[in-house]
Amino acid sequence: MHAAEMADELSEREHALRRLPLSYLLALRLRDAGVAADVICLYVNVEQAALDGLYRIAEAKLLAAEKTSNGRYHDCH
Repeated sequence: MHAAEMADELSEREHALRRLPLSYLLALRLRDAGVAADVICLYVNVEQAALDGLYRIAEAKLLAAEKTSNGRYHDCH
């Protein structure tokens, strides 16, 4: 993959991330930054037992946002 293609992919992901509700956006960004789970729970106001479910929902919403971005499907693999 060329650098320009990687930049386009990142910008598409970023665009999709910005379309998510705030709690999902925060959860994914904090997780990707390596923030501890207990701290993420404080920021998004969920119990630690519910955090994995929140991630699953956030990732599903992100995938849907990526698929609908610019009216076409974006393969993230």
